[in-house]
Amino acid sequence: MTTRATQLSEVEFFEGLTNAQLEGIADLCEEVSGQEGEILFFEAHKADSIYVLLEGEIHIFTQLSSRPERITMSVIDEPYQIFSWSGLVAPFYHTASALCKTDSRMWKINGQDLIQLLEIDPSLGSMVFKRLTEVISTRLRHTRVVLTEAS
Repeated sequence: MTTRATQLSEVEFFEGLTNAQLEGIADLCEEVSGQEGEILFFEAHKADSIYVLLEGEIHIFTQLSSRPERITMSVIDEPYQIFSWSGLVAPFYHTASALCKTDSRMWKINGQDLIQLLEIDPSLGSMVFKRLTEVISTRLRHTRVVLTEAS
């Protein structure tokens, strides 16, 4: 197994996948970096990728029209956490923005390429979309708590 596929096996989102499935996903990974203060993507803009954090800290935030400050909905600061799930879910628009709080490195995976891989291998697709619903559910519950505290 390649180094990248071995690292992907550490990603909870991809846990339990076969070596061949991990290799297929590893082929789609592009390492990118973000500088402290850089916005990786904006809420309501087109989402075309998902990300896996390698190092750094990313804040997922929203800007409410009723408040002047940004509200941080989630902090991605542990290696191998995924974010930007909107790159896998129609209509493919970000539901929040992402800010690099520190210099960060991550893998960027093109959402459409990953979807094609998932369609070719239904067991992979089933596993990934099951995990995706878990991520969305967890983030939705956390967002509800944050917004309740902000009001």
